Amino acid sequence: MLRRRRSRVPAEPLPDIPDAGDERGDLVAIVDATADEAVGLDDDVEQAGPELDEDVEDSKPEDFEPEDFEPEAEIGDELEDVDDGDPVRAERRRLRRRVGKSRSRFRGVFRRRGRIDNETWDSLEETLLLADVGLDVTGRILEGLRARASSARVVDNEQLPALLAEELVAQLQRENDVDRSLQFANDGITVWLVVGVNGAGKTTSVAKLAHRELEAGHRVLLAAADTFRAAATEQLESWANRLGVDCVRGQEGGDPGAVVFDAMSAAASRGAGLVVVDTAGRLHTKVNLMAELEKIRRVIDRGPATTTPCTLTEVLLVLDATVGQNGLAQARQFTEAVGVTGVVLAKLDGTAKGGIVLAVEDELGVPVKMVGIGERLEDLIPFDPRAFADALVGTE
Repeated sequence: MLRRRRSRVPAEPLPDIPDAGDERGDLVAIVDATADEAVGLDDDVEQAGPELDEDVEDSKPEDFEPEDFEPEAEIGDELEDVDDGDPVRAERRRLRRRVGKSRSRFRGVFRRRGRIDNETWDSLEETLLLADVGLDVTGRILEGLRARASSARVVDNEQLPALLAEELVAQLQRENDVDRSLQFANDGITVWLVVGVNGAGKTTSVAKLAHRELEAGHRVLLAAADTFRAAATEQLESWANRLGVDCVRGQEGGDPGAVVFDAMSAAASRGAGLVVVDTAGRLHTKVNLMAELEKIRRVIDRGPATTTPCTLTEVLLVLDATVGQNGLAQARQFTEAVGVTGVVLAKLDGTAKGGIVLAVEDELGVPVKMVGIGERLEDLIPFDPRAFADALVGTE
């Protein structure tokens, strides 16, 4: 039997207040009257007690379903940063924790008990669209999910999350040969070109990439090729000092191609195996920006006159996940200009639009390779469709 606890309002005497004139005396009188009313109210609750108990006794257990209450955190969240020796499992825990804003949308749909009906499909469609999955992809997901439910004879809402997770993975792996790993040159120096608009998290992502590769044992050199914004160069140099790596910069307003050329030459002479290039990010409507990026790519392809070859293996586009669908127009411009090989989706932890991952891959035809899930250097992790789908829907 479930019983509600009745709380009593303590009727303790108020402390003596020194006489400070009529106004303070009136205040004391008001406080005393309020205390008396509270005591009287408690008496009323005491008298109504049996009726309240009777109501609770007559209540059915389903009136107190735990799903009626939204927990502040999911079980296991407090273990997010516990090091159990398995870095992959640790990254999965962090991802699950950080996409909570997006997951909360889906939990609202699947909280409904009962059989799958039109309201279920309508709610799920709305949730997918609000998560910025996109209209076309949403249609494909719902079509695939209906087919899965019919094939498995699933009729209850509670069984849908697992099927949805499977369908999301299927959508993200439509191309069986998708390689989401960051590529390295077979010989010589590897060059990664990082592009994107200002404010997307590009320079910070460059630093996080460098940190990850340092942890993997690679020697890294950074190139500050955004010569049009002094703050960008200073920011990258600050990250380089923190990471303990070299950073090649040029004069403010100088030639970005020259900076990249010098960086490759420095890498050859200093024994660095990876050069990560930060670039300018003015608005994509500026034709000069795209022309500049194309020139940088040509400089890398030619390489410096050294015995160590330099190979461009990645052109990584950094997108701000919080912008959602609005960032896709910018993304298309970069893809057409410099041949983007992969997407780094930054700030995924700060948005309820986690479905943008599916929209990006569908619209651009480019795989999401890394996702940013926090402020720390460790919070840039490889994108795993299975882990993402489970984290988004709330399955294991």
